[in-house]
Amino acid sequence: MMRVSQIFAVLAIGLLSLGAYTPHVLRFNYDEDDIANLNPFLESAPPNAPLAELTAAEFVRFDSTGKPIPDLVTAIPSKANHGISADGRTITWHLRHGLLWSDGEPLTSADVLYTYRVATDNDNNIVLRQPWDRLTMTAPDANTVVFHFKKPYALFLGDYFSPISNTAVLPMHVLGPGTKINQAAYNGLPVGAGPFRYSAFNRGDSIVMEPNPYYWGGRPRLDKIIYRPITDENTDFTALQTGDIDLWELINGALAQRVGTLPGKSVMRTQSGIVSGIYFNTQRPLVSDRRVREALRYATDQETIVNKIALGNGLVQRSVIPSNLPDYLALPLIPYDPKRAAAILDQAGWKLGPGGVRSKNGVPLAIELAIPGGYAPSANEANILQQDWNAIGVHVNTHVWSDASFFAPSASGGVVQSGKFDAALLSQGGTYYADVSQYFICASIPPNGFNIVRYCNPKVDALNAQYQQTFDPVERKKLSAEVQRTIDADVPVIAVYQRLAVSAFDSHLRGLHQGPFTAFGNPLDLDI
Repeated sequence: MMRVSQIFAVLAIGLLSLGAYTPHVLRFNYDEDDIANLNPFLESAPPNAPLAELTAAEFVRFDSTGKPIPDLVTAIPSKANHGISADGRTITWHLRHGLLWSDGEPLTSADVLYTYRVATDNDNNIVLRQPWDRLTMTAPDANTVVFHFKKPYALFLGDYFSPISNTAVLPMHVLGPGTKINQAAYNGLPVGAGPFRYSAFNRGDSIVMEPNPYYWGGRPRLDKIIYRPITDENTDFTALQTGDIDLWELINGALAQRVGTLPGKSVMRTQSGIVSGIYFNTQRPLVSDRRVREALRYATDQETIVNKIALGNGLVQRSVIPSNLPDYLALPLIPYDPKRAAAILDQAGWKLGPGGVRSKNGVPLAIELAIPGGYAPSANEANILQQDWNAIGVHVNTHVWSDASFFAPSASGGVVQSGKFDAALLSQGGTYYADVSQYFICASIPPNGFNIVRYCNPKVDALNAQYQQTFDPVERKKLSAEVQRTIDADVPVIAVYQRLAVSAFDSHLRGLHQGPFTAFGNPLDLDI
């Protein structure tokens, strides 16, 4: 017979499993990821975007439908409101009057010009340089900023001062007048201008935010937000179950199904702009031959990966462009065909040898596969690839890296940014247009961007440049289609599936409206 104390203990555990939430305090995790740097210019880890959405000084945010919403600016520039010049080379932004930083200091166009100087200082290890090479900036007055592009540029909305752009306006009064930011104390606790501001960064444990009393849009409903940098999905599941976190975003694999069984929790599924795939380092000898990459694509069972690894929480994909973007091209899916894969390798000179492993000129076809640690879907997918690729004579060595090592900038020896792999399992996305400049043009090879596959095709560069300069949506769609076909033919990536963004949260949470470019909707509406 149980003692009274034991009965109370069991009841307490049951109550925790129903959600031990704290009123007006939101604790969340995003994609089972930690983050080492809170400056959007220097950080590429996935939580950068939702944290920037809450705290950073951004011109534009996005609602749950993908519509751009003016934040620090009064309107989105267009030709109709004369914010875009007739030749498409001049974009004029008008800042709201009376803007303040989260420490109460004035935010003006001088801060935007300072940010441009930081972004163009080559000593800084910024994530993306290429957007800043195409323009200069001026400020006719304290509330006006003018972008002067060298060539017409139609895609400015996705590249500058939004949570999806790895940029934010920087406070000159905190960082300046010098422009060196790599080691700035600011990176650990930035001053921003979003609806929340940072109050503590306890590395490896928590990032704490509080309402920004100086935000132009008013006070949020929440009193506090805590980001929990949990990097193991099972720990995340337990934390959600016991009430240690209230919101877990971007869940994949088996746990995306199991969270729906938890009492007191709700589940939301939205189509994300994120493509999960197998990314090749095209400069590595074993996978530098397009025929090897093509063979591996035929030997990859996408349907099985989506059904068994993503458990249906994904859309089988071929294009590197997410299907929810207007210029997406629906390329026919690649059939799983191991016999064809083997024939391609035979033709490429990779012959089966002892132990069933192919070799060429005495070199075995042994692929070094890199995956992030603590993420079961990647580990499970690696096991499937190991079986499927072994079946056609390709050996796979899987290397598991910590998040910090896997996603770190190239200057810090990051695995994907430094190219320490033949193939890597990861997801990319978040762009507003079908612009491939971040991931697939020559100028964006690290350390100058996210072209981790080190793919360089002058045809793609030229077509994408035309796409960027074209304001006509019909013509832009045609250009993007040719870009997608060309990249597809070269196979720098096996696009496996487009993720469905699965989030689980305490049923007391209100005001959550996720979309392809937002983790929250309007942060002012959040409450619990």
